[in-house]
Amino acid sequence: MKKATSMTQRTIAGLVAVPLVIALLVVAWLSPLPYVVYRPGVTVDVLGKSDGKPIIDVEGHQVFRDDGQLRMTTVSVSRPDTKVRLPELLGAWVSKKDAVYPWDAVYQTGTSDKESRQEGAAQMASSQDVATAVALHELGQDVPEVVTIADVGKGEPADGRLKPRDVLVSIDGAAVTSTDQGIGLIRKTPAGQPLDLLVRRDGKEMHVSVTPTDHDGTPRIGATVGAGYDFPFDVSIGIDPAIGGPSAGLMFSLAIFDVLTPGSLTGGQKIAGTGEIEPDGSVGPIGGIQQKIAASDRDGARLFLVPKDNCDEAVGAARGDVRLVEVTTMHDAVTSVETWTKDHDAKLPTCGGGS
Repeated sequence: MKKATSMTQRTIAGLVAVPLVIALLVVAWLSPLPYVVYRPGVTVDVLGKSDGKPIIDVEGHQVFRDDGQLRMTTVSVSRPDTKVRLPELLGAWVSKKDAVYPWDAVYQTGTSDKESRQEGAAQMASSQDVATAVALHELGQDVPEVVTIADVGKGEPADGRLKPRDVLVSIDGAAVTSTDQGIGLIRKTPAGQPLDLLVRRDGKEMHVSVTPTDHDGTPRIGATVGAGYDFPFDVSIGIDPAIGGPSAGLMFSLAIFDVLTPGSLTGGQKIAGTGEIEPDGSVGPIGGIQQKIAASDRDGARLFLVPKDNCDEAVGAARGDVRLVEVTTMHDAVTSVETWTKDHDAKLPTCGGGS
């Protein structure tokens, strides 16, 4: 009798436990986890067109259009507010082209999708200006530095009054001489008190009135102030605004250089790459290098320009027949591309050693 009772208790416990285990597995399977997934994104030929208009558009200087492609590369990254669940993570872990990173290694606590997009847009605008300046320096032209508006937040006091790339000439009559000084002039003005900004837009100076609002005790106008340049002619880059970040800087520089010089830098070939361009022409490392190389292989590129500090990681990418060339400066990149287009087997500084 005792044995039967014991068996009954174990049976009941088992019947209760099985649904609980199943429930826990379902919760674990469906619960969001603190990770970010990187996947190969789109690649864009910046020598090509968007909506029928050249992506690299130049006014005031002769241009030289030719065949060939210079493809900027992107990574598809799950957004800060995206709920990433276990099935998606498992798929990314086993993929040779995807990657998984801890959430806090990519984003800061409190970062929203909106803030992430705004930061990416500001970085993109800044990288375009630096890329233009570096390309012109490579052509031997002098480009004076100025203080500019890098980005304007929607719904902010500056929205509809200031525009990205406006040059800040003065604030309340005080000449703006540096980014930090310009920010300081804005922040020392009490919230609610109008500021008189003298800006230069499309070659013309105009006065703009903006009234700062209080943001946690700090007066702000809702515009990002950054370093910019006074260009001798207009160069605009028409990229989808959904694409953000600074990592296309090198490819923008190469495309502008190609458009402004006779002949074809690419020799009619498909060339891809990445790298943040610095004002001195040096090329900085970026994130998602393996996903960008995989995207380039998918889209037919056979040469990929890799920032030197990304080379160790790059050699592990799923790359097919793509040749990985190490670059440290914009000038290095120009030289390597010119050499490769003449002879695909030429000796070049290659990631992973060799030539």
